[in-house]
Amino acid sequence: MSEPIRVAVIGGGCAALTAAFEQSRPEHGGRYRITVYQQGWRLGGKGASGRGPAGRVEEHGLHVWMGWYENAFRLLRDCYGELAASPGAWPALHWRDAFLPDPYIGVTDRDGRGGWSSLLAYLPQRPGSPGDPITGGPFTIASYLRSAVELLLAALRDLHVYASGAPDAAGAWDRAPPADAPVRSLGQQIDALISFGRLATLAGLAEAGDILRRFFARPAEHPPGPLLVLLDRLTTTARSWIDTLAADGEARRRWYMVDLVLTAVRGMLRDRIAFDPRGLDAIDHLDFRDWLRLHGASELTLASDHFRGGLYDLSFAYAGGDPDRPSFAAGEALRAACRMFFTYRGSFFWKMRGGMGDVVFAPLYEVLRRRGVEFRFFHRLDNVQLAADASHVAGLEMSVQAETLRGDYRPLVEVAGMPCWPAEPDFDQLVDGAALRAAGWQPESFWDTRRAKPRTLRVRDDFDLVVLGVGLGAIPHVCRELVARDARWRAMTERVATVATQSFQLWLRADLAELGWPGPSPSLCGYAKPFDTWADMPQLIDVEAWRHPPRAIAYFCGALATPPGTPDDPDHPAVQRERVRRAAIAFLDHQIQPLWPRAVRPGGGFRWELLADAATDDGTAPVHAGPERFATQFWTANINPSDRYVQSLPGTAAYRISPLDATYDNLTIAGDWTACGLNVGCVEAAVMSGRLAAHAIAQSPALADIIGYDHP
Repeated sequence: MSEPIRVAVIGGGCAALTAAFEQSRPEHGGRYRITVYQQGWRLGGKGASGRGPAGRVEEHGLHVWMGWYENAFRLLRDCYGELAASPGAWPALHWRDAFLPDPYIGVTDRDGRGGWSSLLAYLPQRPGSPGDPITGGPFTIASYLRSAVELLLAALRDLHVYASGAPDAAGAWDRAPPADAPVRSLGQQIDALISFGRLATLAGLAEAGDILRRFFARPAEHPPGPLLVLLDRLTTTARSWIDTLAADGEARRRWYMVDLVLTAVRGMLRDRIAFDPRGLDAIDHLDFRDWLRLHGASELTLASDHFRGGLYDLSFAYAGGDPDRPSFAAGEALRAACRMFFTYRGSFFWKMRGGMGDVVFAPLYEVLRRRGVEFRFFHRLDNVQLAADASHVAGLEMSVQAETLRGDYRPLVEVAGMPCWPAEPDFDQLVDGAALRAAGWQPESFWDTRRAKPRTLRVRDDFDLVVLGVGLGAIPHVCRELVARDARWRAMTERVATVATQSFQLWLRADLAELGWPGPSPSLCGYAKPFDTWADMPQLIDVEAWRHPPRAIAYFCGALATPPGTPDDPDHPAVQRERVRRAAIAFLDHQIQPLWPRAVRPGGGFRWELLADAATDDGTAPVHAGPERFATQFWTANINPSDRYVQSLPGTAAYRISPLDATYDNLTIAGDWTACGLNVGCVEAAVMSGRLAAHAIAQSPALADIIGYDHP
């Protein structure tokens, strides 16, 4: 047997570990000898989590999986299946034991009186589970348009009944045309419907629904002109209803849905996206709001927090983190929205029953370790060296941040029976560990460059191929030669933007009802800046290790505006962390009341005694009072270059480089910043990119098996 091909995987996030997982599958017969080099003590990248005091789950931010993450769930289902089938001490979990289906999505909106109103929508279960085999070809513009029409018709019916106050006559909406009805062209049917002014009636809307269904069943057979006229008239009719109910918040919310779907359908028809070989990329040069405005969306809808929250907040889509500069490429936004609402399986959301490190990265680590993949923790990449002719990677300059006392570093700890990553290194395993702890060493920080020794890996001596899986923000710092010599890499780092994020977590001594939240457990966006997204995380209570568990756990997050570039100031992390702390305290004191009215004192200000302090879990008297009690919670400013969220700004997708790019003989890239078929920062994009990187090396998985890669 020939010598195995040595693959150096740089980074331990979703994309990098996916590449390692695919290349180490048993069917490759050990052809690849893989070593993962990871800065610091834990895997995870932007998804890393750790266990803090009382076994608390401490995350980089809010991570909720979605029912359309086909590649990500397939990966994890394979991982859990392999763990269950092989011997060894590991909790016998099925993947469904690790995820909690959550059918609710919440959005907020200003109520016109200076306050806020919230809407919690129930999205019904859909057949199957994410990661099941795909049937029916759902990832086409035609399929999306058919789904959009059904959503539009339901929203129109809902708005009509609400606006008119008339009950929905049984069967009127879905009544089929009479058997003896004359066969007419769609154009004739539309002319008749509009001429007689029946669109304002339920029967007329039902007939419009029949027309829309007929058109989108075979769109290539019908000219779009008459249908665009019908869509315009539907918009005018719906606007007449909303004009009579302008002050009615419930009517406004129903109008937003009608307006958005009508406009999207109209825009895709007018721009002939279904027939454009570029697909949705044809409109990526525009911001999504500008594209919707171009096709007639109302300013009422575009200015609503419902709309902003549903897409822009979820994707941190604010240029420079500035809330006054929302920016999201239209094609990417529409692609994500279609996948999100029309292709999810099982539940809309899937919440992890643990930290992402526990549920995702610990199982991946264990499977990879059992397969023979080696891990080198505390290895920080400093520079990628190119060969003299710039044809391949010649070396990888690294800093060994710390050395172990004995053998390989053992990274996991057990909390509540679950293997987890700790929130800090195990200093007892490290040379001079006590001194490192005392010095406040931060091995994950870009600004902490302390190291035990330098180390350079050489091509042919130490590796044959490289999978570069660091975050995009790190590329200018660790790929200086590539960026200087290659205009494409330089353009990518200059044009594809990233943004810092901020988050905080609360452990509360009152449940949601006691806080004043009236509905089911929410995942909610569109709220007040700077923490516009909130998720209730009750499923974590039982997997932590409190003696006296909290009654509720809350995660808040949002974009964080920071100075351009990466400051050299070693105090920068502390300054930004203090910014987040102050912002979180102000948010709780002044902005939490609409969500949690009972968490606020009669005279104003947050009830700080509601916060559970892990240091007093054993009955010790609390040390902190008032706002200082926030110090007992967890917060973070994600400002490390690799931790910054990758955005999808208009006109930037063309500057992304694909993992399949073969410019450098022994280098491929992996990350949600690459051109991977889904140019949106999320777990699914990272896994798709990792699978593409594996294909670039091993021609496996097949491109057809990477779900959504050839998305229109």
